[in-house]
Amino acid sequence: MKTAPIVAIALLAGLTLAPVFAPADAQKLAYPQTKKVDHVDTFFGVKVEDPYRWLEEETSPETAQWVEAQNKVTFAYLDRIPYRDALKARLSKLQNYARFSAPSRKGENYVFTKNDGLQNQSVIYIQRGLDGTPDVLLDPNRFSVDGTTRLAGFALSKNGKYAAYGISSGGSDWTEYHLMEVASRKQLPDVIKWAKVTGTAWQGDGFYYSRYDAPDSSKALTSKNEGHKVYFHRIGTPQVDDVLVFEDKGNPQRFHIVSTTEDERFAVMSVSDRGKGKKGNALLIRDRDARNTGWKPLIAEVGDDDYNVIDNVGDRFLIETNHGAPNGRVVLIDPAKPDERNWKTILAERPEPLQGASTAGGKLFATYMKDVTTRAYVYDMNGKLQNEIILPGLGSAGGLGGNNDDKVIFYTFSSFNFPPSIYKYDVATRKSSLFRAPEIPGFRPADYITKQVFYTSKDGTRVPMFLTYKKGLKLDGTNPSLLYGYGGFNVSTTPSFSAMRLALLEQGVVYASANLRGGSEYGEKWHEAGMKLKKQNVFDDFIAAGEYLVANHYTSPGKLAIHGVSNGGLLVGAVANQRPDLFKVVIQQAGVMDMLRFQKFTIGWNWIADYGSAEANEAEFKALHAYSPIHNIKPGTAYPATLITTADHDDRVVPAHSFKYAAALQAAQAGDSPILIRIDTKSGHGASSTTKAIEQTADLYAFVFQNLGIGPTFVP
Repeated sequence: MKTAPIVAIALLAGLTLAPVFAPADAQKLAYPQTKKVDHVDTFFGVKVEDPYRWLEEETSPETAQWVEAQNKVTFAYLDRIPYRDALKARLSKLQNYARFSAPSRKGENYVFTKNDGLQNQSVIYIQRGLDGTPDVLLDPNRFSVDGTTRLAGFALSKNGKYAAYGISSGGSDWTEYHLMEVASRKQLPDVIKWAKVTGTAWQGDGFYYSRYDAPDSSKALTSKNEGHKVYFHRIGTPQVDDVLVFEDKGNPQRFHIVSTTEDERFAVMSVSDRGKGKKGNALLIRDRDARNTGWKPLIAEVGDDDYNVIDNVGDRFLIETNHGAPNGRVVLIDPAKPDERNWKTILAERPEPLQGASTAGGKLFATYMKDVTTRAYVYDMNGKLQNEIILPGLGSAGGLGGNNDDKVIFYTFSSFNFPPSIYKYDVATRKSSLFRAPEIPGFRPADYITKQVFYTSKDGTRVPMFLTYKKGLKLDGTNPSLLYGYGGFNVSTTPSFSAMRLALLEQGVVYASANLRGGSEYGEKWHEAGMKLKKQNVFDDFIAAGEYLVANHYTSPGKLAIHGVSNGGLLVGAVANQRPDLFKVVIQQAGVMDMLRFQKFTIGWNWIADYGSAEANEAEFKALHAYSPIHNIKPGTAYPATLITTADHDDRVVPAHSFKYAAALQAAQAGDSPILIRIDTKSGHGASSTTKAIEQTADLYAFVFQNLGIGPTFVP
């Protein structure tokens, strides 16, 4: 459930005070009248009203009229903010710089992406050797006139002759794959439709991919996805001739995702069953060189432990797992003797959680997380430590890995005030050197401070949080602040840079990023402490973060905004219900807001492993019902100013979550603060283009400034 990064355009800014329109204007907002229906569901004998159930009918004329009416109110409000256009220009100016990905090698060629700054989509380039001249290999900006059709996957064949690439329209998770001949850039007639939750795993003259049967076209963005199948496609053949290589009719809510080892000898299928509450996976292996090329179990049962094949070492498999090691370890497993007693430990569990492991240049690379910052190490293939890769500072590093015959590999490092920079690591000399660093107009890292603090949550747990702000900050409780959190799905909220965020920081906003339970910051135990019946811990952690900022005079409740996306949208919705007095502004993006029905749509059942099921387990129903944002709104409460966002092509967290939440919150609001919903078109779970991202971010930040009473004016 994560979201795509944001990009942008425009003017240098200084800060002067400007009038803001009076808060009394909020009282004048006339929200659309949202009808209520008499619908009641029963869970374990408990009757639960669902008066806005009709808003789940996304294609109905009534819902379309409601969306139009809500957008009319929202954009009328945003249009009256006097500095909104100048803020949009400033955001755009900050993001108008060249951004690169780290290069990867296939044979003599290196492939990387570049965005000149204002392009709606990043372009894929190819060059011969590191000193070669880059040529455009694939330009996704040509996929559509308005730039909302994006690249959703790219993989070169082992010999580098062909490329398979995925296309997503309007931000949808549905992906259509195409093929091209690399040397000539010739587009092949091959088209793969209705792929989802998949990659393209090359093996010889074709690749494995996963898909669902074609859905009812009128329900393609909301209907439940079941029956994930694996096919093999051969170059130059129509999809109808693709070979079905695996399906499991008895378990329709399982994911089946195939990868291949670097030598392409083995196809590896990861099987998960999160709809049944299992948070781990099984592994099946298919040996191209064996007489019997059927799928054989390496890890036979789907349970709660994770297994990830790093690569094969001859007939054996190097695997990253948290089985018997909540912080992760690396083991070598022989499929001829797969019993656990025969496993060989290569990297034992450490006190710090293992972020990831990969191979390159005949070495094993591993990154660990110490208090939410990366440490990187190099080992021989037997697990003997050879050296630490000294990183530029405390931040996040990723991408260490490559081909087994690579002489150099690349990794990226970033932090809150350190833009993503690419480093080259020489395997033989064990030395790193800066390969490429971005240049951001007007940004001076020395103007900002990033620090890590630790605070105590409700139950005494010590929780880390990063604070970033402009130098010279006075701790007088008057600083506008934005607190961000996620807290779920074993996802770490690591230090990261955003040029867009500078538009907040330069106006004196304190940016706080809390590392809540439910993520992987301290291994699987940290994750489990924020799951299912323990989900309230995540909300307690976030509330405690806000209380810390107030108690330590960074801000005050009247100057504190909170922001969450997807699972983080659930977070801010829940805490706004529980502590509306602590926050002034809520930015809720694409949140999971109906915790009793999320499993009814697209792949929502996949989240049962983290959230639990209101239908299948009474204790989990009680826990979900106790915090579900929609079901815990109390009429007559003065809620913070709230801006809700969703989009018509979000087929991960369907818009009905946000529709129903907005209707309920508007009906309950007893205060003067606005409750608005912004519904985008041709966008999905994240912004589908740079243009969309600019517009959305400008509106979010303008709403924050307006309701925190900052009132900036951006001038050239």
